[in-house]
Amino acid sequence: MCGRFTRFHTWADIHRMYSLLPVTETGRNTQARYNIAPTEDVYFVTADEDGAQQVREGRWWLVPWWAKEMPKAAMFNARIETADTSGAFKDAWRSKRCLIPADGFYEWTKNAEDDKRDPWFIHLPANQPFSFAGLWAHNDKLGVTSCTIITIPAAEPMRPLHDRQPAVLAPQAYDAWLDPATPAPDVKPLLSNNLVGGLQFHRVGRKVNASGRADKPNDDASMIEPVLTV
Repeated sequence: MCGRFTRFHTWADIHRMYSLLPVTETGRNTQARYNIAPTEDVYFVTADEDGAQQVREGRWWLVPWWAKEMPKAAMFNARIETADTSGAFKDAWRSKRCLIPADGFYEWTKNAEDDKRDPWFIHLPANQPFSFAGLWAHNDKLGVTSCTIITIPAAEPMRPLHDRQPAVLAPQAYDAWLDPATPAPDVKPLLSNNLVGGLQFHRVGRKVNASGRADKPNDDASMIEPVLTV
């Protein structure tokens, strides 16, 4: 699963990953985030039928277009095995796929000594930015734009931490993933173009366990600093 992530690179760094227009998007002033939690607003990239890419902002917790109230079930992740058939996700899977810019995410293991959760920061070499494969929706009734992150079965080196992980899509698959015209049978295989084999991780402090919402201080660069392990 993916329950927290980071986005601390400048917008200019992230902008270079996509084919965004207009050029003025490079001047976007974004706050560095080190502990983004579900239900918070995040940036995500979409493409229209002509292939033009744009940045949207919405709630990280998908609200289907047909929902009459905010979902109570967890909707911040969508499993690859069922995302194309689930009533909550299948419409978005067909025509509203997105990329969610990030530079790391967290996973937890249980500490045998005190039975508490130890967080781990997972990232690419040199903390280079990347994109989660995601889905998005807009609900007119509730006035909510939202998104979710696709998860896949864990592979090495992530397996010791969790049995699932977010889909970190390779850049060569971006255009086809975003394109609403990509044939349905071709969509799921796109997620095999991923960067998960290059992930690295280190243990970080338990301050991460309290989310970085506006009323909490746990959202700064110290969140990703390694702690000594024995």
